[in-house]
Amino acid sequence: MSIRSAPVRRKGMSKDNEGSDVMEIMMFVVADPAVDVGPVDEEAVAEWDRLRAEQGVLKRAMRLRPADEAVTVRVRGGETIVTDGPFTESKEWIAGYDILEVDDLDHAIELAKGDELARHGALEIRPFWPLNGEE
Repeated sequence: MSIRSAPVRRKGMSKDNEGSDVMEIMMFVVADPAVDVGPVDEEAVAEWDRLRAEQGVLKRAMRLRPADEAVTVRVRGGETIVTDGPFTESKEWIAGYDILEVDDLDHAIELAKGDELARHGALEIRPFWPLNGEE
């Protein structure tokens, strides 16, 4: 059974204002400089955001500063190590994120397919895992 056809689990679920179950999703926008499809259509991005907000699924969307402005912090053997750049040894980098409330993973995938930014890199969809230990 694939993750797309698996029954929805409680992990990452919460209640919306009407008491219905919703899945909270973090959708990372991953920039890939190896993909050259021309400039990002900023109007299409804004329209996608506007429509998702009207539908009540987009809770927040933010761009991140470029990867060369990031730092990574690690603690090893009690020593703090701060390095410049993103956390991976990769050309790709996280450029932003959207927080969505959707019915299930399939709903999130359908939304991502229509996002202009999927053509320029990737959209990583990951359910939240509540800190209170609920599954």
